[in-house]
Amino acid sequence: MEFAALGLAEELLEGVEALGYVKPTPVQEQAIPVALRGDDVLACAQTGTGKTAAFMLPTMQRIPAEGKVRALVVTPTRELATQIEEDAKIIGKHSGHRVVAVYGGVPYAQQLKPLRAGVDVLVATPGRLLDLHQKKEIDLSGVEVLVLDEADRMLDMGFWPDVRKILRLVPEQRQNMLFSATLTDDVLQVIGVAVHDPVRVDVAPSSLPVDKVEQYVYPVNSAQKTELLVALLAEIDEYRAIVFTRTKQRADRVAAALQSSGVSADIMHSDRSQKQRERTLKDFKSGKHSLLVATDVVARGIDVEGVTHVINYDVPDRPEDYVHRIGRTARAGTSGVAISLLSHEELEPLRQIERVVGKVLEARDVEGFDYLDRAVPRSDRTSATAAPRSMFSGGVMRRGRGGRTGRTRRF
Repeated sequence: MEFAALGLAEELLEGVEALGYVKPTPVQEQAIPVALRGDDVLACAQTGTGKTAAFMLPTMQRIPAEGKVRALVVTPTRELATQIEEDAKIIGKHSGHRVVAVYGGVPYAQQLKPLRAGVDVLVATPGRLLDLHQKKEIDLSGVEVLVLDEADRMLDMGFWPDVRKILRLVPEQRQNMLFSATLTDDVLQVIGVAVHDPVRVDVAPSSLPVDKVEQYVYPVNSAQKTELLVALLAEIDEYRAIVFTRTKQRADRVAAALQSSGVSADIMHSDRSQKQRERTLKDFKSGKHSLLVATDVVARGIDVEGVTHVINYDVPDRPEDYVHRIGRTARAGTSGVAISLLSHEELEPLRQIERVVGKVLEARDVEGFDYLDRAVPRSDRTSATAAPRSMFSGGVMRRGRGGRTGRTRRF
C-alpha cells in the first residue's frame, strides 16, 4: 500500500516524504485510517516500527493549525519527547502546525518562550506538563487528540497517577490513541480507563522480542564481567552497541574501564545533564562513539539506526526490561545480536526471561579468555517453560577453558 491510499492530505504526504518513508510500515498502515476516522486506537507496536508517524500524521490532519494546544502527546522520557518533537516538526513544516516539547531537566524559561508563541501539538513528560499547567503556562481545555506513547513504560515508571491527573485536565470528548510495546492483562486493566471503544492494532507480539535478534548468554564470574566484555568486543569486527547496566555508578565504572582499554564508549543515565545526554546521543548516532553504556533510561524510546549489539552487562530483574533493551537492535527489518553476561547470581532472572521469550538461550564462550572458577549452565536445559531444577551444574569451570566466539558450548 502507498501512503496516498491511506487518505492523507497532500501537505502531509510531503511530510511523509521528508521523513524518508517510501511505504507505510504495518502500524502506520493499520492505525492511520482508523485514527483519521476519529476512532480511539489501542496499538501494540515496538519502538522503531514508525509509531510517531502513525499517530502524528492523522493528528495533524484532524486538528487546525491556529496556535492553540489541540493535540497532546504524553511520553515517559525526555529523550523520547525530543525524538517525537523532531519528527513532528518535520511533518509540521509542511502542514503548518507548530510543535513544542516540554520535559524536565532543563530550565522552565527555555520552554516558556516557544509555548507562549503558540503551539498546536504539545509533546510532554507527565511531571513537567503538570508543573507548567499549575503555573498556568499551559491550557489543555482545547485538546481534541490525546496520545499516550509507551503507555506500559509510564505504568512501569510510576507515572500513572500523573497520567490520571492529566486525563482530568483534558476535555472528556476527545480522541485517544495509546501506543505500547506490551499489552499484558495488567497493562490493559490500568490503561483501559483512557480509551473508549478503541480499535485494537497489533503489529508485534505483546511480550516477545523482535524475532530477528540472536540471543546468547556468556557465563562468567561476576568479578570478570568487565574483562570479558573487553575481550568480547575485541572479537567483533564492527559494531554499534549499547551496554546496559543495573545502576548509574556501575555504568560510570564500566565506561571508564572500556575507555581505558581503548574502546570508544560514552555514558547515558539520569545523572547526566540534558545537554550531556543530547550530545551523547548525537555522537552515538553519528558514529563518533561506537558504544554506549547506559541504564534503562534508554532501554526504550530511543530510535538509533544501525545498533548491531545489545549487551546486558547485568541481566535485568524483569523480563519486560530485557524485551525493551534488546528492542534497540534488529530494527526496521535488520538483524541484531543480544548478549547477556551471566553470573550464577542471575539465574532466576534469566529463567524468567526464557519463559517470556519461549526458548533457552544458547551459552557461549570467548576463545582464549582466562576464566576464573565459575558455575556454567547444564547440558540438560531443554525447555524454558519446564523450569529445570537447577540451570547450573554442581561443579565449576576452571581456568583457561574458553570456547570460540560464536560457537555454542555444550556444558
